[in-house]
Amino acid sequence: QIVATAICRTDEHLRQGCFPDAEFPVIPGHEGAGIVESVGEGVTSVKPGDKVIPLCQPQCGECSFCLNPESNICQKSHLCKPQNLLPDKTSRFTCKGKQIHHFLWISTFAEYTVVPEYAVAKIDAAAPLDKVCLFGCGFSTGYGAAINTAKVKPGSTCAIFGLGGVGLSAVMGCKAAGASRIIGVDINKDKFAKAKELGATDCINPRDFKKPIQEVLTEMTGQGVDYSFEVTGHADTMIAALASCNMSTGVCVMVGLLDSGSEISIDPMLLLTGRTWKGTVLGGMTLKKII
Repeated sequence: QIVATAICRTDEHLRQGCFPDAEFPVIPGHEGAGIVESVGEGVTSVKPGDKVIPLCQPQCGECSFCLNPESNICQKSHLCKPQNLLPDKTSRFTCKGKQIHHFLWISTFAEYTVVPEYAVAKIDAAAPLDKVCLFGCGFSTGYGAAINTAKVKPGSTCAIFGLGGVGLSAVMGCKAAGASRIIGVDINKDKFAKAKELGATDCINPRDFKKPIQEVLTEMTGQGVDYSFEVTGHADTMIAALASCNMSTGVCVMVGLLDSGSEISIDPMLLLTGRTWKGTVLGGMTLKKII
């Protein structure tokens, strides 16, 4: 039983066709929490009554990716094979006698869903489901991007492009890692107060400047930030985020997902001089190990 679910932009990307293996009609949703209603034969990690978080990134624990301590991707995930039907190639959803497809095996927009055992993690019985559902994607992705993917160092400078739920989680991750300066970048000034409450030291709006935002950030920090995070999913912002980190040892993490069909063209010199450009899925988190 799904008790709580959040809405993530990834669900909109599903609607836009960014998941080539997805099939319609489909029930979206991938950031939820609930209570086990019943279990199938052979299931041992959860039992009826357990509070759980469905995992949009499954963890079979057996494939070469799962066995690699540096990986949080499973070879059963949608990145490797379709998850529009359950592993037994059936759908447990119907409407008026017609088959409805699953999304990432979990479809948290349904009141009840069926998931593989390796796509669910048991959580503390006292956990408030309306809050911990964010561990299913948003919080883990942003916080983990700073802690796991970028590996932000104490005393460093950071810039976060996009101050939505995932961006704010990245702000929290940078603060927890000991960053000395955390600059939030967003075109919506209404987000600045919350960003500063959670750890941002500065907040700027690109529309307030006549020069590219990467130039503004370079001037603010002297040489560019040590770490930048793109959490909006726009090609031009990804290039700006990469250019805003210092040319020698700067690290830029791509967190946002581009719209279907989008492409990025960059000046190779941005990387040749020493910058590192990284991507992240679920913030490098292996949820079964941390919740």
